[in-house]
Amino acid sequence: MSNLTNLEFVGLDISGKNYLSWVLDVEMHLNAKGLDETIKENNDASIQDRAKAMIFIRHHLDQGLKDEYLTVKEPSELWKNLKERYDHQRTVILPKARYDWLHLRLQDFKTVSEYNSAMFKISSQLLLCGEKITDDDMLEKTFSTFHASNMVLQQQYREKGFTKYSQLISCLLVAEQNNELLLKNHEARPTGSIPFPEVNSVSNNNNAKGHGRGHSRRRGNGRYRGYNPGSGQNRRGGYNSKNKNYHRKGESSGAKHDKDKRENYSKRTESICYRCGMTGHWERVCHTSKHFVDLYQASLKGKANIESNNVFMEDDFVDTQLDVEDYLGPVENLN
Repeated sequence: MSNLTNLEFVGLDISGKNYLSWVLDVEMHLNAKGLDETIKENNDASIQDRAKAMIFIRHHLDQGLKDEYLTVKEPSELWKNLKERYDHQRTVILPKARYDWLHLRLQDFKTVSEYNSAMFKISSQLLLCGEKITDDDMLEKTFSTFHASNMVLQQQYREKGFTKYSQLISCLLVAEQNNELLLKNHEARPTGSIPFPEVNSVSNNNNAKGHGRGHSRRRGNGRYRGYNPGSGQNRRGGYNSKNKNYHRKGESSGAKHDKDKRENYSKRTESICYRCGMTGHWERVCHTSKHFVDLYQASLKGKANIESNNVFMEDDFVDTQLDVEDYLGPVENLN
């Protein structure tokens, strides 16, 4: 396990599927260490350099390959044996790489980055097999594989006169990002629509003042002071945390019931006749007999000084209409 963790690159697999990339890695590292001459035939490298190169190569071999070439001590000989054994990988990879290059199309990929990765992978495989892909080849491959719906766009990119594939791919990547941003903005709010205005809670001052005319004790009394049954506020102006969902059915019906009681009370108080003391009509349209009117007026000026009025209670409205007989007794006894 210690050998695996100290590997500078992936070791050569016994199947040889990574032989071409492994050869490049070994050659670069040997050049960096000044040991590149040790893998050449008939070299004049010192014994110490050949030993260092041999240790390095064996360190990056599969354990099975180490056992197979256990008796080989010269790095040039080991290098030659591995080449004879796995160099046919070029003839295996080359037809596949040519096929992939022939069928590579920009329109087959969802993003430009995916196409760019496939382009470099195929180009590297062809280069390992001895076939070099130039910038002109990659530019023409990209231009000729645009989607048919982007024909005008393809002509515009051609007219820009790109000389390097990297310039074209940079332009395509920027355009792709801008297109994604435009699509996101369009989907967030469709064409022709306007953003929704902010919704703020506005309290109606009329609800906190009451509706009784000439009855100040009702406007400032009890639970209706500063209370808006539709806003979920309590009598002190704050919100009741236990009844946040104030649109529930029970609370709505209770508020409606309170409103009906207040409206009925207002109607009753507004229809009191100050001439005879009865309800249901105004003083200017009163048709009560003068005899009863005189008795009612006399009762108002009597010693008992008892008012006939409507009484407001906390829980309900009670209409306490009294007749003249309730104060003075039967009328016939007065005569």
